[in-house]
Amino acid sequence: MIRFSKYIWLYFCLSACVIVPGIMGLLIFGLKPAVDFTGGTLMELHFQSPTTQSYITQILAKDHIQAVGIQTSSSTNYLVRLKPETDATILSLEKTLAGDSLNKISILSNETVGPVLGKELLQKTVMAAIVAIIAMLSYVAYAFKDIKFGVAAILALIHDLLVVLGTFALLGHFLNVEVDTLFVTAFLTTMSFSVHDTIVVFDRIREMLKRGDRLPFDQLCDKALTQTMGRSLANSLTIMFMLLALVLMGGATVKWFVFALLIGTISGTYSSDFIATPILILWDRWEKKKRITK
Repeated sequence: MIRFSKYIWLYFCLSACVIVPGIMGLLIFGLKPAVDFTGGTLMELHFQSPTTQSYITQILAKDHIQAVGIQTSSSTNYLVRLKPETDATILSLEKTLAGDSLNKISILSNETVGPVLGKELLQKTVMAAIVAIIAMLSYVAYAFKDIKFGVAAILALIHDLLVVLGTFALLGHFLNVEVDTLFVTAFLTTMSFSVHDTIVVFDRIREMLKRGDRLPFDQLCDKALTQTMGRSLANSLTIMFMLLALVLMGGATVKWFVFALLIGTISGTYSSDFIATPILILWDRWEKKKRITK
């Protein structure tokens, strides 16, 4: 049995080293929303030969359009983000692009979202996250017949969400990475994975408590972690290797979505063993100390 409980404060310090810069990034820079949330048009353009961003800017200027952002996805592909424009303006731009004689341009994708729809999508995203957190807290507390299991699982979940959000706040500021609906999907998936992995450890602790193992609670948790660590790592590493392959060799349109899943998976694996369980141990110590003082 490995005595994981000896290093509880080390686990919290490691998490703080990741979360604190992320929270500062969120407070100072915030997340960089994509067209899905702000409204506007996102075009992926393919050029017959390599070109420059200034050349794209000149083409847009012909229709009196200014790009909010131009991002390279390959040597001949560019993602162009525009502010909300009328349908007539977008149609005129498409004709201008199609008629370019110097460098044949193909429109690979063209997505337009109105600002009202973007605001509604953001509201629904926040509501979905809140409902999911409340539902998971209630379920875990009911399943384990103890509110502290539910609270510990949700605190570990919040830890994972802060890691993902903080990472993308910093990426948005330094690398202009935007969050879109795919990021929301990764965000909600991280929530489910985090709680799922935590429940595996908690279930082993509950089994030992039911058997009446005569061990101090912290040692009982250490034993449960030792027994489930191999399964947890095997399960998580399988997912991580697949996601890493997609990040390195996948397309530009799904790169940051997969990267968000990868960060969430790593954080979820860590928090289940080294955040959720230590919270249980500290809570148990606090309850015992409270009973003694009475």
